[in-house]
Amino acid sequence: MRRIIPFLIAASLALSSTQINAQRDRFAYAITDLTKEGAGWNALRKLDLQTGEYSNVILNGTDNRVSIYDAITQKEIKQQPDARYGTLLETPFGTGVAAAAYDRRHNRLYFTPMFVDQLRYIDLKTMKVYYITGQPFSNSGDMHNDQSKVITRMVIAPDGNGYAISNDGNTFIRFTTGKKPFIEQLGSLVDDASNTNISIHNSCSSYGGDMIADDNGNLFILSARNSVFRVNTETKVATYLGNIKNLPPTFTVNGAVVDPEGSLLVSSAVDASAYYIVNPKDWTALAYKGTNSVYKSSDLANSNYLRSNKTIRPELVNVQLTRFAPTEKFAKLIAVYPNPVINDNVTVQFNKVPDGEYTIELTDVLGRSVLQRKVTVNQEDQVETMGISRSHARGTYLVKVFDKEKLSVFTQKVLVQ
Repeated sequence: MRRIIPFLIAASLALSSTQINAQRDRFAYAITDLTKEGAGWNALRKLDLQTGEYSNVILNGTDNRVSIYDAITQKEIKQQPDARYGTLLETPFGTGVAAAAYDRRHNRLYFTPMFVDQLRYIDLKTMKVYYITGQPFSNSGDMHNDQSKVITRMVIAPDGNGYAISNDGNTFIRFTTGKKPFIEQLGSLVDDASNTNISIHNSCSSYGGDMIADDNGNLFILSARNSVFRVNTETKVATYLGNIKNLPPTFTVNGAVVDPEGSLLVSSAVDASAYYIVNPKDWTALAYKGTNSVYKSSDLANSNYLRSNKTIRPELVNVQLTRFAPTEKFAKLIAVYPNPVINDNVTVQFNKVPDGEYTIELTDVLGRSVLQRKVTVNQEDQVETMGISRSHARGTYLVKVFDKEKLSVFTQKVLVQ
């Protein structure tokens, strides 16, 4: 079996490389206002990247007559007017949208409204709108009047999962896109040591904007202040790469997609003079030669990736990750990632658990202990990374956490590949 695997990986890589390079979307979905002069971020249009032409409104996200459905049960959700806001919070784009991502595999547009902590998507084949209920998206609580918590960056990466990041970089989210969506909190981004005084958490340089992915699994944040950061999804380290050059002083990057030629197209929510093409090699911008006028846009989305000029990592080859919901007392306070385990290391993150002594144990499906580690938790968001020997078989394991009384407080399945 081990002799066959390298051949299969090589064949899959050759196929997927062709697929990734051939999938170049020649369009982008744009979140705009219903009019060119407005700034409500409540309408969905399709932009032809070859001609610069916009479609008519595909979805009026403020129309409270639009039927909405539960993503799990597929049943229609009856709107319940709020005493203060009426049906505003229940309409698809009611509070405006600044984060959307196109899922080519399922032909869906995922999005989250500003100030509403919920992941939603549009089935672009039927134009039905689905809400993912029972799972808060960011788990950040009340967002009203707190722009730091708002999710403004979202993308579907080559691993088939969605990623989203809050304005302040303290909320990093991964979500699956299959029939039973699972939302996973990955913790806070970490500044690379080279960032010096330009932090991913700084409102003056790093809030807002949009996010794209490359074909090697990295994420790129283009902030509203035109700063560019590369984010490693495994380490959560954000590295400042520089600022976009040659943009007008009034231009704020609010939407970004990769065009068919591999450059970036960026839009602004405040400057309607033009969109701009950005060269990812040196982050220089040139005016996009589209139509005579453009819509202000708070977000752009398609499924193109930046080409990284690196070998595509095997774990990104047509993989739809399986998520397993954790159970027990600290189910919402402990996170395990990555899942599947793809680099022989599994990380356990303790989020606001009581200080004390804990034991982390990895067991196989027969309950046999594979490895154990005793840890002392004494700080918020403490992480412990454990190596899994290649001598162990690939497959499903359980990560268990026990308190000092040897009582199990957390269990989660992980897939070791």
